[in-house]
Amino acid sequence: MTLRLIPTHPFSGQRPGTSGLRKKVAVFQQPHYLENFVQAVFDVQPKLAGGTLVVGGDGRYYNPTAIQTILRMAAANGVKRLLVGQHGILSTPAVSCLIRKHSAAGGLVLSASHNPGGPDGDFGIKFNTDNGGPAPEKVTEAVYVRTKTIEAYRILDGIDVDLGIIGGSILGTMAVEVIDPVADYAELMESLFDFEAISQLMQDGTFRMCFDAMHAVTGPYARAILENRLGAPRGTVINGIPKPDFGGAHPDPNLAHAQELVSILNGHDAPAFGAASDGDGDRNMILGQRFFVTPSDSLALIAAHAHSVPGYRNGLAGIARSMPTSGAADRVAAQLGIPCFETPTGWKFFGNLMDAGKVTLCGEESFGTGSSHVREKDGLWAVLFWLNILATQRNQSVANIVAQHWQQFGRNVYSRHDYEGVDSNAAQDLMANLHRALQTLPGQQYGERRILCADDFSYTDPVDGSTSSGGGIRLIFDDSSRIVYRLSGTGTEGATLRLYLESYEPDPTRHTADAQFLLAPLIQISETIADVRRYTGRDQPDVIT
Repeated sequence: MTLRLIPTHPFSGQRPGTSGLRKKVAVFQQPHYLENFVQAVFDVQPKLAGGTLVVGGDGRYYNPTAIQTILRMAAANGVKRLLVGQHGILSTPAVSCLIRKHSAAGGLVLSASHNPGGPDGDFGIKFNTDNGGPAPEKVTEAVYVRTKTIEAYRILDGIDVDLGIIGGSILGTMAVEVIDPVADYAELMESLFDFEAISQLMQDGTFRMCFDAMHAVTGPYARAILENRLGAPRGTVINGIPKPDFGGAHPDPNLAHAQELVSILNGHDAPAFGAASDGDGDRNMILGQRFFVTPSDSLALIAAHAHSVPGYRNGLAGIARSMPTSGAADRVAAQLGIPCFETPTGWKFFGNLMDAGKVTLCGEESFGTGSSHVREKDGLWAVLFWLNILATQRNQSVANIVAQHWQQFGRNVYSRHDYEGVDSNAAQDLMANLHRALQTLPGQQYGERRILCADDFSYTDPVDGSTSSGGGIRLIFDDSSRIVYRLSGTGTEGATLRLYLESYEPDPTRHTADAQFLLAPLIQISETIADVRRYTGRDQPDVIT
């Protein structure tokens, strides 16, 4: 095998977002485009040379080609040992698990998460550091700076590694290990949860569940754990075969895109519990019979019931949530006497808190929940946590468990309105207009509500003192209601404007009312202040969760 130094030139726009670099497949297929970004990672992370690297992805289109390129580049850049999932498959939380278990120097995750796949779909790549979590901003910025000056990349000539056969081989001087993508992760899950109690629940003739893998990466994981280890009947996992285009669907576990699962849970003779995960396995949606659990409430409930789960019986160090996530978890933290940290959106901001032992549980309103067992959000972990709760509350439905939680803590009525594919310039103009109004909005009255404060969220990391700004515009009212405006960084076309709406409801007689009904006055205020219809050209959101 011959090591080659390939001349190249910089590409514009290779700055990683909150979850790495995401572009259309056709962009990544340009000669040298992927290679430039990967070489930039090797250049700014010198400890990868002589270390262990984990590589895998969600099975989307272009993954196999990209992984073979990365393997040859890793060998050329001095990586000593490389772990890769069989067929190139590894969920994002499994990558984090492997990095931590094998003391790897880092990992490359090939995924665009919940974005559509296929030849005309999206592709993504991100670097995870040696703690198992997404690279912090100082690393992603260094990678970006390097992409702007790169002149060549290193790669080996050679044949492809057979990723279909578990076992070891040598590529140049690098040891390549093709591993079972599920085994280490499943072992970790069994150490955290009461598999015996969950297995008894699964085999109880009165309990049924449905897990929608959305033809994405969690299919093999869910079948191995839910059906094979825990004894759920065959067919419990639907859409369980990963496909390069996710079966032509949008692998985003929400009410709009997981319609098959929603229909099953809302239908006649519905199972007691439903769940879904996304493209790379780090997000989750939780459903009961004709009942949707918001991600914000799910985080709060998991925290409140953590004492009943073996891996968390010694107590929680703290909770962290992204700023747009509701304050439901804050109320649980206050009762438990533990801190609750508010961070910018992006799982990487939780890493320092977990590494410092300040928090155990973390969550984002964008269907991401996790804990310090890894340094990524973890969709199947959240599902297992709920199953453990249900196993200890054998006669309670999902809806009853949530209702009891609201009765104890009150309900943080919450919703997110997404305007997808908005003209980027118009979206930027909307946000700029809000920025200009920040000084004048406090004190303004809207119906029965008055704005107490308005700002653009900024964050100072309590561990290392690093700062982050531009986290989203917040309007906080005198009754503790909130409106948050933010442009999402996870799409590849246009802009996604997200409006987050939250109002606290202490009255149990109003807890069962529809969230959109309870939030209707706040929704009207949010649209009026930002002039949403004019800037987006939409009469209503594309997705409401």
